[in-house]
Amino acid sequence: MMPFFDLKRAHTEMGIELMAVIQRVMERGDYILSEETATFETEFSEYIGTKWGVGMNSGSDALLLSLQALGVGKGDEVITVSHTFSSTVDAVVRLGAKPVFVDVDPETFCMDAASIEEKISEKTKALLPVHIYGHPADMDAILQLAEDYNLFVVEDACQAHGTEHDGRKVGGLGHLGCFSFYPTKNLGAGGDGGMVVTNNEEMANKLKMLRNYGLKEKHHKEIMGQNSRLDEVQAAILRAKLKHLDRWNERRRMIANQYNSHLEDTDLVLPTEKEYAQHAYHLYVVRHAKRDLLQNYLRDKAKIQTMVHYPVPVHQQEIYRKMGYTPHLPITEKLSRQVLSLPMHPWLTDEEVSTVAKGVRGCLDAIS
Repeated sequence: MMPFFDLKRAHTEMGIELMAVIQRVMERGDYILSEETATFETEFSEYIGTKWGVGMNSGSDALLLSLQALGVGKGDEVITVSHTFSSTVDAVVRLGAKPVFVDVDPETFCMDAASIEEKISEKTKALLPVHIYGHPADMDAILQLAEDYNLFVVEDACQAHGTEHDGRKVGGLGHLGCFSFYPTKNLGAGGDGGMVVTNNEEMANKLKMLRNYGLKEKHHKEIMGQNSRLDEVQAAILRAKLKHLDRWNERRRMIANQYNSHLEDTDLVLPTEKEYAQHAYHLYVVRHAKRDLLQNYLRDKAKIQTMVHYPVPVHQQEIYRKMGYTPHLPITEKLSRQVLSLPMHPWLTDEEVSTVAKGVRGCLDAIS
């Protein structure tokens, strides 16, 4: 069975380097909020193009604490999407605010900017677009609406490390940008990790307190916070990997082009890259009306593992239905029945890409 993702290959490429940086941390004996974290915050924020970065223990907490830092709470509304991992929406609900859903663009799978304005109310406090799968949302339109209505913009860039919008890296376009370093991400840690980037020093300082129990300094608590710190070992691993991110992303783009070439004459709907975008291809997501049948054939006949991101939209998850979230999102709901993620990571060989494509073509013929 060809796996969907292979973390062992990443370790094989960087094993010696990673063991060296872990050893460096062990020998130093500082494991929390020390040199590695501070340096990685600087290096990653410079990579994105922002002035400050604040390391977190996950992308989920990056989203939660970003909204909290902006004062989002009970009575507020945050406009976002349902075609995403649930943590995007969970961050809003956990603060007592209300997520207001808009549909997505059927080509990019990102927030449909044309649907936002009609959802803005006097309670709207922030827009929360998701750069899903590595393609950027339409940030020009989103940022213009935010300016027109005096709203905050928090970018969920948890799947978009290195993604560009008109030559600028996403995460650095809004007021705050949130990243996850889950192991399978384009820039993945050896466990959980996250970061918020910003050009606002006040927000950066507030986030540093929020991620460390609300402490301004040891034993001096100013606000209610929590333990959401990026640890030194993960920061050291991420520092080592950051040097390779652009090369890995370029390989992802090469693989996507190969898939496109192999599959362009099939009845699959292939990924789109808008003129303003540089896709980082965290995932290579196709669409097909017989998605489930195709996935089953690929698993059973071609021995190729695929995944679905995401089979149940957030607003149709049981807990959200019970809370009364029943928006009409026809494109989101259609996508949930059609999207299929093919194997995608920088360590796929050209031969393996060809094997996957051949398997897909054979299975398409079988189910036609």
